[in-house]
Amino acid sequence: MSISIQTNVTSLIAQNNLRINTDFQSQTIQRLTSGYRINSSGDDAAGLATANKYRNDTAELTQGVRNANDAIGTFQTIDSGLSNISQIVDRLKTLATQSATSTFAGNRSTLDNEYQSLISEISRQASNVNLNTGGKFNTNLVTYIGGGSNAANAQISVDLSGANNAVDGAALGLSTTSIAGGGSSLTGNSVRLDDPAVSFLAAGSQAYNFHLTDSNGSNLDVTATVAGGSAGLSGTQVISSLNNTLQAYGVTASIGSNGQVSFGGATAFDVTVAAASAGNTTATTNSSNINTGNFNLNSTFAAVVGTAEAFTVQNAGKSVNVSLTAVTGATQASALTSLNTQLAGSGISAIKGTSGSDIQFQSANSFSVVETAVAGTSGGAFSALGSQAVTAAAAGASSTGNALAALSTLSTAVQNLGLVQGRLGAGENKLSYAMNLAQSQITNLSAAQSRIRDTDTAAEAANLTKAQVLQQASIAALAQANSAPQAILSLLKG
Repeated sequence: MSISIQTNVTSLIAQNNLRINTDFQSQTIQRLTSGYRINSSGDDAAGLATANKYRNDTAELTQGVRNANDAIGTFQTIDSGLSNISQIVDRLKTLATQSATSTFAGNRSTLDNEYQSLISEISRQASNVNLNTGGKFNTNLVTYIGGGSNAANAQISVDLSGANNAVDGAALGLSTTSIAGGGSSLTGNSVRLDDPAVSFLAAGSQAYNFHLTDSNGSNLDVTATVAGGSAGLSGTQVISSLNNTLQAYGVTASIGSNGQVSFGGATAFDVTVAAASAGNTTATTNSSNINTGNFNLNSTFAAVVGTAEAFTVQNAGKSVNVSLTAVTGATQASALTSLNTQLAGSGISAIKGTSGSDIQFQSANSFSVVETAVAGTSGGAFSALGSQAVTAAAAGASSTGNALAALSTLSTAVQNLGLVQGRLGAGENKLSYAMNLAQSQITNLSAAQSRIRDTDTAAEAANLTKAQVLQQASIAALAQANSAPQAILSLLKG
């Protein structure tokens, strides 16, 4: 290299290296003070793009974890409400069990008042936790957590939609249940006893004529007369007056769901109402009915003429071969005596029918009748061979029928409530597992981002020392390079 005064190439080299070393020192200081290896796109464009993707995924997952925590909190609130509703259902079952006992001596209406109020409370609480029919949470609940390869994989779904997942009284099937005493309403009756403004039988009376059997199977004609006195009676007092007479025979009077008088119990009976002598009538004249709470079969009876009639009566516990001869079946009265003697111990009773000449077969349990021989000439209970049609008992027509039906519904309600609680519990567990995965993803994504973006402090500290030494060396060398042209002056000295 030639020596030149005009261009100090050595100085230029020293200046360039000083600039490089100063930039290196500045970059090192920036990385150490910011904590990031990449502080601008120029530091590592490809690495920055990858790190930004990791940071974006981490932000999504972090919010997803918050979403899952919020959802679990919501589910726990609903679950607490369901636990409370479950306890109310326990009380409903207790009340229904109490009313379903035929020996219960209290007022079933009192039990039913509490029962109905608790059903309303179930609906209110279901609404408060938004799991009533059509409620806010009676739908498919979706929680977005993120971290999936597509939207479907990034969501947790807990399906609480439809009537099967609602827990109000209607959805659980409880709204239509009752544990009030049931009974057989009177056919043809239109008088309501549940109007508190009406006074019945003032200065008058009305007779209820019963054909029934006692505990020994004997046929009885019982008249329950209701007298109103001078002031008349309320509907409740009418029922009380009837029960004073009927309770000895196992028949219970009550005000039915239609507001009319009804009669229940396991006793075989039929009833016809006479006209009221004065005052407001308690039931329409000649309205009548049998005990529809029993399985029943009506026979159009006529005196047996000729050879004997024979039929088989069978229930789950006993089969009885019954016959009516020209002697035992000569009259309705003799036929009833003979029939109840032969049916003794079977739980099946024969009583006078409401039409006067008919015979009613009744039992609290299912039974069948098969005619095996009709009367030789005419008469008897049945006129055709073969099975006779037995009418099944109406569930609500016995004193315990409503309660027994309610118990069945409550058992189903408990199962359905348990299924909803199970879905909630499974949803909480799914969200917990999803959060665990999301936290793991957040940790790993953050670590991956750190490896790309964060400063290696140890390396940069060493680089800072190196940069400082190089910068100082560059400055010293530049000083020497700048003084080098002065040596040319010595060549000009003569």
